Amino acid sequence: MGKATGIIEVYGLVAAFVACDAGCKAADVTVENFDKNKPGNPDSLKVPLIVAVKFRGTVDNVTAAVEAAKEAANRVSGVVTTHILTSTEPDTEHMLKLSGFDKN
Repeated sequence: MGKATGIIEVYGLVAAFVACDAGCKAADVTVENFDKNKPGNPDSLKVPLIVAVKFRGTVDNVTAAVEAAKEAANRVSGVVTTHILTSTEPDTEHMLKLSGFDKN
């Protein structure tokens, strides 16, 4: 089993950087690559790109990072969703390293 993982999806890249910075300042965590998702209804959203920020560490640190990131992102453009995985399986560990930003 791997470390805990906290995932926060936010609207836009600026909010992702703000959320990442706040989460890293609030707790002892590391960050995986950002990931992106262009939803099927981009014209109906305030920002047409959803970015996932993934924090890694202990459950307590990841929880603190996600909460701080959520507060920060809500001041920018908003949060889509958050989730905490208390420990990850090897296949999930592999998937956390992938990023849509690496593809055209």
